[in-house]
Amino acid sequence: MASMKEINLRIRSISGTRQITKAMELVAISKLTKARERIDRTRPFYTELYSALSDVSAAVSPLDTGFCRTGEVKKTCVVAIAGDRGLAGGYNNNLFKYVASELEGKNAVILPVGKRSLEHFERRGYEIITDEFASVEDIDVGDCYEISRLLCRMFLSGDFDELTVIYTNFVSMLGQEPAKLKLLPLDKELLSDGSAPRFTLVEPGAGAVFNSIIPDAVAGLIWGAVCESFASELASRRTAMESATSNADDIIADLKLKYNKARKSSITQQITEIVSGAQAEQ
Repeated sequence: MASMKEINLRIRSISGTRQITKAMELVAISKLTKARERIDRTRPFYTELYSALSDVSAAVSPLDTGFCRTGEVKKTCVVAIAGDRGLAGGYNNNLFKYVASELEGKNAVILPVGKRSLEHFERRGYEIITDEFASVEDIDVGDCYEISRLLCRMFLSGDFDELTVIYTNFVSMLGQEPAKLKLLPLDKELLSDGSAPRFTLVEPGAGAVFNSIIPDAVAGLIWGAVCESFASELASRRTAMESATSNADDIIADLKLKYNKARKSSITQQITEIVSGAQAEQ
């Protein structure tokens, strides 16, 4: 059995770790409240935006705009949104596995959002468009507009043939799922509900409307994905830190029980030695 000193050192060490995990849990809870409020504000916007773009896309000829071009997809661009740090359970790994399955056998270029995303794809030798947006926590609407203008310009130039964003969808506090959203090219298959397109009158013309609003629309969709991912990361970290804190409590309780047993054994031994010494003197 370990000595009381060794057990006491372990208790102090694990107590220190518990303080850290508990603090991280509380920070995640605090940030998550604001993140969920942001999701509630943005979800109606980008959901309706995506539906409206689908309707316009169904009414436009592919020749009207370069954003609706058809043809073989030779190169895919993926906006991969992950976290800035670890200690979030399987949040980052689940997203990377999903990206790997989606890009299997494809020629791909990556625009990483999040420090872990940048590190992951750099280590694996993917072509990186830019590393200017490596901190997902610092991303704002203005940054999403910059990303959108950059990617739309590259798409029209033929640098890649397909644009998707892969992120983590916030389902609930206990459930977050990786998801993929195709942004470009727009086509009739993008109809969100699979129904026939509604009659849509577009003036001065669908092509002109697309060329004007697509960069802003893509920015809005990317911003929605960023909000979902950031809330998912915080929820996953809260769950992981709550579990770690609970495990630390269990370990500390077990160590205290061992400490008390060792202390009882030590006291019993001391009493036995005293009694034995007194009997020997007699």
